[in-house]
Amino acid sequence: MTGTVSKGRRSQPEDEELEDAMTQNPATEDPKLDNGAEAPEQAAATGPEAEIAKLQAERDDLKDKLLRTLAEMENLRRRTEREIADAKAYAATSFARDMLGSSDNLRRALESHPEAALATADAATKALYEGIELTERELLKTLERHGVRRIDPQGEKFDPNLHQAMFEAPDPVVAKGLVSKVVQVGYKIGERVLRPALVGVSAGAPKAPNGDAGNGGAGPH
Repeated sequence: MTGTVSKGRRSQPEDEELEDAMTQNPATEDPKLDNGAEAPEQAAATGPEAEIAKLQAERDDLKDKLLRTLAEMENLRRRTEREIADAKAYAATSFARDMLGSSDNLRRALESHPEAALATADAATKALYEGIELTERELLKTLERHGVRRIDPQGEKFDPNLHQAMFEAPDPVVAKGLVSKVVQVGYKIGERVLRPALVGVSAGAPKAPNGDAGNGGAGPH
Protein backbone atom coordinates (compact mmCIF):
# COMPACT_ATOMS: atom_id res chain seq x y z
CA MET A 1 0.00 0.00 0.00
CA THR A 2 2.84 2.23 0.72
CA GLY A 3 4.33 1.54 -2.68
CA THR A 4 1.11 2.47 -4.46
CA VAL A 5 0.94 5.86 -2.84
CA SER A 6 4.54 6.59 -3.81
CA LYS A 7 3.75 5.94 -7.48
CA GLY A 8 0.67 8.23 -7.56
CA ARG A 9 2.39 11.29 -6.06
CA ARG A 10 5.47 13.23 -7.07
CA SER A 11 8.08 13.98 -4.59
CA GLN A 12 8.54 17.56 -3.38
CA PRO A 13 11.90 18.03 -5.17
CA GLU A 14 10.31 17.11 -8.50
CA ASP A 15 7.53 19.72 -8.04
CA GLU A 16 10.07 22.44 -7.32
CA GLU A 17 12.07 21.57 -10.44
CA LEU A 18 8.92 21.75 -12.58
CA GLU A 19 8.03 25.21 -11.24
CA ASP A 20 11.54 26.49 -11.89
CA ALA A 21 11.46 25.22 -15.48
CA MET A 22 8.13 26.97 -16.17
CA THR A 23 9.43 30.22 -14.69
CA GLN A 24 12.64 30.16 -16.76
CA ASN A 25 10.92 29.18 -20.02
CA PRO A 26 8.28 31.81 -20.88
CA ALA A 27 7.37 29.83 -23.99
CA THR A 28 5.27 27.63 -21.78
CA GLU A 29 3.00 30.62 -21.06
CA ASP A 30 -0.01 31.23 -23.26
CA PRO A 31 0.94 33.77 -25.97
CA LYS A 32 -2.71 34.74 -26.42
CA LEU A 33 -2.58 36.58 -23.10
CA ASP A 34 0.14 38.99 -24.33
CA ASN A 35 -1.52 39.61 -27.72
CA GLY A 36 -4.77 40.30 -26.01
CA ALA A 37 -3.15 42.99 -23.81
CA GLU A 38 -1.49 44.80 -26.76
CA ALA A 39 -4.44 44.67 -29.14
CA PRO A 40 -6.42 47.60 -27.68
CA GLU A 41 -3.38 49.95 -27.94
CA GLN A 42 -2.71 48.99 -31.58
CA ALA A 43 -6.35 49.42 -32.44
CA ALA A 44 -6.37 52.87 -30.88
CA ALA A 45 -3.27 53.90 -32.86
CA THR A 46 -4.62 52.69 -36.21
CA GLY A 47 -8.29 53.24 -35.65
CA PRO A 48 -10.68 55.51 -37.61
CA GLU A 49 -9.86 58.59 -35.52
CA ALA A 50 -6.19 58.45 -36.52
CA GLU A 51 -7.15 58.01 -40.17
CA ILE A 52 -9.49 61.01 -39.98
CA ALA A 53 -6.76 63.15 -38.40
CA LYS A 54 -4.35 62.16 -41.16
CA LEU A 55 -6.84 63.05 -43.90
CA GLN A 56 -7.58 66.40 -42.24
CA ALA A 57 -3.87 67.23 -42.12
CA GLU A 58 -3.51 66.40 -45.82
CA ARG A 59 -6.59 68.51 -46.58
CA ASP A 60 -5.20 71.53 -44.71
CA ASP A 61 -1.86 71.18 -46.47
CA LEU A 62 -3.49 71.07 -49.91
CA LYS A 63 -5.70 74.04 -49.02
CA ASP A 64 -2.68 76.09 -47.96
CA LYS A 65 -0.83 75.25 -51.18
CA LEU A 66 -3.90 76.16 -53.25
CA LEU A 67 -4.30 79.53 -51.53
CA ARG A 68 -0.62 80.33 -52.02
CA THR A 69 -0.83 79.42 -55.70
CA LEU A 70 -3.92 81.58 -56.20
CA ALA A 71 -2.21 84.54 -54.50
CA GLU A 72 0.87 84.16 -56.68
CA MET A 73 -1.27 83.98 -59.83
CA GLU A 74 -3.16 87.15 -58.81
CA ASN A 75 0.10 89.01 -58.19
CA LEU A 76 1.43 87.83 -61.54
CA ARG A 77 -1.75 89.00 -63.31
CA ARG A 78 -1.58 92.46 -61.74
CA ARG A 79 2.11 92.82 -62.50
CA THR A 80 1.56 91.79 -66.11
CA GLU A 81 -1.31 94.27 -66.53
CA ARG A 82 0.86 97.04 -65.07
CA GLU A 83 3.75 96.21 -67.38
CA ILE A 84 1.45 96.17 -70.41
CA ALA A 85 -0.04 99.55 -69.43
CA ASP A 86 3.44 101.04 -68.96
CA ALA A 87 4.57 99.64 -72.29
CA LYS A 88 1.62 101.29 -74.04
CA ALA A 89 2.03 104.59 -72.22
CA TYR A 90 5.79 104.92 -72.64
CA ALA A 91 6.39 103.13 -75.92
CA ALA A 92 6.93 106.45 -77.70
CA THR A 93 9.38 107.83 -75.13
CA SER A 94 12.50 107.65 -77.29
CA PHE A 95 10.71 108.95 -80.40
CA ALA A 96 9.09 111.81 -78.45
CA ARG A 97 12.42 112.84 -76.93
CA ASP A 98 13.92 113.01 -80.43
CA MET A 99 11.02 115.19 -81.62
CA LEU A 100 11.56 117.78 -78.88
CA GLY A 101 14.42 119.29 -80.85
CA SER A 102 12.13 119.92 -83.80
CA SER A 103 9.58 121.57 -81.55
CA ASP A 104 12.27 123.79 -80.02
CA ASN A 105 13.50 124.85 -83.47
CA LEU A 106 9.99 125.81 -84.56
CA ARG A 107 9.53 127.90 -81.43
CA ARG A 108 12.89 129.64 -81.98
CA ALA A 109 11.90 130.46 -85.57
CA LEU A 110 8.67 132.06 -84.34
CA GLU A 111 10.39 134.04 -81.59
CA SER A 112 13.08 135.30 -83.96
CA HIS A 113 10.52 137.47 -85.72
CA PRO A 114 9.13 140.20 -83.43
CA GLU A 115 5.41 140.78 -83.47
CA ALA A 116 5.93 144.48 -84.23
CA ALA A 117 7.85 143.59 -87.36
CA LEU A 118 5.19 141.10 -88.34
CA ALA A 119 2.55 143.84 -88.46
CA THR A 120 4.48 145.63 -91.21
CA ALA A 121 5.78 142.51 -92.97
CA ASP A 122 4.82 141.62 -96.52
CA ALA A 123 2.35 138.87 -97.38
CA ALA A 124 5.05 136.25 -98.04
CA THR A 125 6.64 136.77 -94.63
CA LYS A 126 3.26 136.60 -92.90
CA ALA A 127 2.40 133.40 -94.75
CA LEU A 128 5.73 131.85 -93.74
CA TYR A 129 5.18 132.83 -90.11
CA GLU A 130 1.67 131.39 -90.09
CA GLY A 131 2.91 128.19 -91.72
CA ILE A 132 5.57 127.70 -89.04
CA GLU A 133 3.02 128.44 -86.32
CA LEU A 134 0.59 125.92 -87.79
CA THR A 135 3.33 123.29 -88.01
CA GLU A 136 4.21 123.81 -84.36
CA ARG A 137 0.58 123.42 -83.29
CA GLU A 138 0.17 120.22 -85.30
CA LEU A 139 3.36 118.79 -83.85
CA LEU A 140 2.23 119.54 -80.29
CA LYS A 141 -1.19 117.97 -80.96
CA THR A 142 0.49 114.85 -82.32
CA LEU A 143 2.69 114.60 -79.23
CA GLU A 144 -0.35 115.07 -76.97
CA ARG A 145 -2.13 112.18 -78.68
CA HIS A 146 0.79 110.01 -77.61
CA GLY A 147 0.67 111.27 -74.01
CA VAL A 148 3.33 114.00 -74.33
CA ARG A 149 2.40 117.36 -72.76
CA ARG A 150 4.27 120.66 -72.46
CA ILE A 151 5.45 122.05 -69.13
CA ASP A 152 5.21 125.85 -69.27
CA PRO A 153 5.30 126.94 -65.61
CA GLN A 154 5.40 130.72 -65.98
CA GLY A 155 4.17 132.25 -62.70
CA GLU A 156 3.75 128.84 -61.04
CA LYS A 157 5.42 127.62 -57.85
CA PHE A 158 8.84 126.13 -58.43
CA ASP A 159 8.70 122.32 -58.38
CA PRO A 160 12.08 120.51 -58.40
CA ASN A 161 10.37 117.40 -59.76
CA LEU A 162 9.28 119.25 -62.92
CA HIS A 163 11.58 122.26 -63.16
CA GLN A 164 15.30 122.89 -63.24
CA ALA A 165 16.34 126.25 -61.78
CA MET A 166 18.90 128.10 -63.88
CA PHE A 167 19.10 131.21 -61.72
CA GLU A 168 17.38 133.11 -58.92
CA ALA A 169 16.88 136.85 -59.18
CA PRO A 170 14.83 139.53 -57.45
CA ASP A 171 11.57 140.40 -59.16
CA PRO A 172 9.29 143.21 -58.03
CA VAL A 173 6.25 141.66 -59.71
CA VAL A 174 6.59 137.90 -59.10
CA ALA A 175 6.48 136.62 -55.52
CA LYS A 176 9.39 134.72 -54.03
CA GLY A 177 9.56 131.04 -54.94
CA LEU A 178 7.55 131.39 -58.16
CA VAL A 179 8.88 130.93 -61.68
CA SER A 180 9.69 134.36 -63.04
CA LYS A 181 11.06 133.29 -66.43
CA VAL A 182 10.87 130.14 -68.55
CA VAL A 183 14.15 129.69 -70.38
CA GLN A 184 13.03 126.47 -72.08
CA VAL A 185 9.71 124.65 -71.79
CA GLY A 186 9.68 121.09 -70.49
CA TYR A 187 7.70 117.99 -71.44
CA LYS A 188 6.02 115.08 -69.67
CA ILE A 189 4.98 111.70 -71.00
CA GLY A 190 2.35 110.08 -68.84
CA GLU A 191 3.48 110.64 -65.26
CA ARG A 192 7.17 110.77 -66.14
CA VAL A 193 9.25 113.84 -66.91
CA LEU A 194 10.55 113.66 -70.44
CA ARG A 195 12.50 116.90 -70.04
CA PRO A 196 12.36 119.36 -67.10
CA ALA A 197 11.56 122.99 -67.79
CA LEU A 198 14.54 125.32 -67.48
CA VAL A 199 13.39 128.27 -65.39
CA GLY A 200 14.44 131.31 -63.43
CA VAL A 201 13.06 131.62 -59.90
CA SER A 202 12.02 134.85 -58.27
CA ALA A 203 13.78 135.89 -55.08
CA GLY A 204 10.99 138.34 -54.29
CA ALA A 205 10.98 142.10 -54.42
CA PRO A 206 14.39 143.74 -53.98
CA LYS A 207 15.08 145.16 -50.56
CA ALA A 208 14.74 148.89 -50.19
CA PRO A 209 18.00 150.69 -49.39
CA ASN A 210 18.52 151.58 -45.75
CA GLY A 211 17.53 155.16 -44.93
CA ASP A 212 19.83 157.71 -43.43
CA ALA A 213 20.30 157.02 -39.77
CA GLY A 214 19.66 160.69 -38.97
CA ASN A 215 16.32 160.77 -40.77
CA GLY A 216 13.32 159.99 -38.69
CA GLY A 217 14.98 161.11 -35.49
CA ALA A 218 13.59 163.86 -33.32
CA GLY A 219 14.83 167.34 -34.37
CA PRO A 220 15.96 170.03 -32.02
CA HIS A 221 13.17 171.97 -30.32
